Order: sequence, then C-alpha cells, then structure tokens
Amino acid sequence: MIFLGILGSGSGSNMQAIMDAIASEQLNARIAIVLSDNPDAYILERAAQNGIPTRIIDCGDYRTRFPEEAQRETARQLKEAGVELVCLAGFMRLVKAPLLEAFPSRILNIHPSLLPAYPGMMAWEQAVTDGATESGCTVHLVDEGMDTGPILAQARVPVLPDDTAATLHQRIQVEEHRLYPETIANHAATLEPQLPPEGGR
Repeated sequence: MIFLGILGSGSGSNMQAIMDAIASEQLNARIAIVLSDNPDAYILERAAQNGIPTRIIDCGDYRTRFPEEAQRETARQLKEAGVELVCLAGFMRLVKAPLLEAFPSRILNIHPSLLPAYPGMMAWEQAVTDGATESGCTVHLVDEGMDTGPILAQARVPVLPDDTAATLHQRIQVEEHRLYPETIANHAATLEPQLPPEGGR
C-alpha cells in the first residue's frame, strides 16, 4: 500500500476517482491527507466526509504564486502524514524547488490536454477555439515548468464538430477519472518504499 497526499484547489472530482479506485481495490493506496490553497474548495468537504485529514495551504496575499515558505510547510505536513506520493488534483499553483526536492519523482499531475499541446489553464477551451480535432488528458511527473514534466500516460478524446468547451471538458474528465488512478498505481509500483516517519503512521 502506498500513502498518498492530495493537493487541490477546486471540487476534487479527480480525488473522488482516486477514492473510488481505492474502494474497488483497483488502487492499493490510502489518502493520508488533503491540502488546499482554497479554504472554500469542495475537495476539502469531500475529504472530511470520508474521514481524511485536511489542511489549508496559507499562501498569504498571493493569488497565483506558491511562496517558498508555504511549500516548505506543505512538504512538512505531507511528510508528517507519512505521504509517499503526492497527487495534484486541480491544484492551480506551480510547484517549485522546496516541494520538488522533498518528493523527487513523487509528484504527479493530470492535465486536460495531450501535452505538450495546450499547457496551462482552460486547455479544453484552447482546443475548441483552435479548431483542434483531438484532445485528451495527460498524467505527468511535475517539474518546475508549467505542465512540462515527463509524460507517464495519455488518453485521447476526439473533438466533435458540435463540441463546446463545456461538452469537451466533460468527456475529457471521464478519461481523467479512469487514467489517473491507473497511472498512480503503475507509478507507485516503480517506487522504492520509504521509511515511515518517526513515531510511525
């Protein structure tokens, strides 16, 4: 079993998919803690309803930056909870050195496009506006860039002639909810076990 930490900023639908995969024994994992930079994010309520500890990430007055002090504190809380693999689930801030160094090759993200196409925000809207015929989702390791880390898995979704940004996003999410837990399981199988924190879990 691998202990997961989830970072999210929104509704937490991908976290729900992870919880569902754990419940159905498709993913041998436990979510140890959920952290959000948005105190009103529904992901926190989802976690609380399932008895999962939650914490707020204090980014001060920064709307988009992830300050180093906040990253160090996030890393500390993840380590304290016994987290071995960090999963970003709709987390809207760029992760940098303090957190990356604490969890090398152990931070995953899911992005709603076939990277390297359409990195950043509202990728499904970019695809429709651009007249793309294909979109999808990508699970990748997180590095210091915006959606630039090594790709682990992708799923393709056609862009239909009558698609709106909303309908395309809905279909991409179906694939996200399948692909993310599957890729977490595959990546977890490649990782060396970590020693538990002092005092155990």
